[in-house]
Order: sequence, then C-alpha cells, then structure tokens
Amino acid sequence: MQQILFEDLGRRPYKEIWDYQESLLKKNTDLKAVARLDNTVTVSPADISTTHHLLFVEHDPVYTLGKSGKESHVLISEEERAAKGIEYFHINRGGDITFHGPGQIVGYPIIDLEKFKTDLGWYLRSLEEVIILTMSEYGLKGDRSPGETGVWLDPDNKGKERKICAMGIKCSRWITMHGFAFNVNTDLNYFNYIIPCGIENKQVTSLQKELGRELDLEEVKEKVKGNFEKVFGCEL
Repeated sequence: MQQILFEDLGRRPYKEIWDYQESLLKKNTDLKAVARLDNTVTVSPADISTTHHLLFVEHDPVYTLGKSGKESHVLISEEERAAKGIEYFHINRGGDITFHGPGQIVGYPIIDLEKFKTDLGWYLRSLEEVIILTMSEYGLKGDRSPGETGVWLDPDNKGKERKICAMGIKCSRWITMHGFAFNVNTDLNYFNYIIPCGIENKQVTSLQKELGRELDLEEVKEKVKGNFEKVFGCEL
C-alpha cells in the first residue's frame, strides 16, 4: 500500500501553491533522472525513492487557463477582473479555462504513477471516481460525460447537464501535478464571466446548490480523503 503525504494548506493565493507543486514535482523527477543516468545498475521504478503528496487548498478567486485553452473563453477584461479581485494565470496543465475560489475543494495529487499504474486515462477516471463516491454519500448521482473530463450531473439530459468538478493535470516522468476542483459552497456567479472548461451551453453547479444548504467543508474534505484512499488503494 502506497503512503501519500497529505497537507491541507487552507486558503492560499494560486501562484504560491503552483510554485509549491512545481517544487514537489521537481524533487521527484530529479530522483528519477539521477537513477536513470546511472547505467551501472538497473533500477526498478518501485525502488526510486519518490514521495507521493496530496494537497488540499482553497484558493483566493482566480481563473486559470490550460496550455491549449482559448483566451476567448475569458469573457471579461483585465480591468474588470482586477475590479472584482480575480487573478488570472495561463498555466501548464491540460484543459481550458476554470475558476478556483473560496468554498471549493481543490486537490493536487503529486504522485508517481509508476508506483500505481502508468495510464493517464485510468488516473483521470480514478480521480472522477473519488468525487462520484463522495457525491453518493450526499445522495447525488455523479456521472461522466463522454469526451469531457470531470464529474457531472445529468450529462445525458440535454439542457440539464451541469458540471460539479473540473479536472486538469500535468504529468512529467509519470509524476502528476494539478488535479481537481470540486464545487462545494462555491459562489457560482464567478463562472458567468468565463466559458467553463471551454464547453458552451452547459451549466456549473455545486453541492450547496444541489442540496439547498451550505455544507461543512471539513466534513466534505474527510469524505474526499476517505474515498481517495479507497480508489487508489493508498494510505494518507
């Protein structure tokens, strides 16, 4: 069973945690690079002393655009963003534009997939499963939408499709970073100023909106952690 170091970082600015993720990823990729430069011995991936991490954070309001995302999916100007106190970063994950902010659980797994399974499709479906299981504990049926990474409600019901968890990752030498953004008590008005994930004519939702009440964020975090352990067969 793989051990994963868990940190709840509280509420932090986006750039600070992006830099922290990059530093954790670099430590792990450097270990792999050194091991593979040593041609005198064959090293199994399982024997390289990489360290797994799972970070939880609430970000100050920020829009992030993935490396292949379209600037046109940001619908307000730089001046308007500044007036509303929303930061903006064009970053190195997959996916398009999304929002991070208070009331949202953002999870960043920095894990070595060579110690789990070297399959990015499996990894993304596993992250989705963590959120689907968590939603089921609140009586909600989370689901997948073909070709659209993340977790949805009613993805097959045209006009009622709504996304509750966005996902976007980066992977280097099979070390992951970035991750998921699960809307719990999120102010959904922020999504009105973007085309979320570059997907037009579909809604965004939250646990609070679906259940009609504010959730205890710490309670939801504990459920996400438990389901992460279950799905990945790990110990936090």
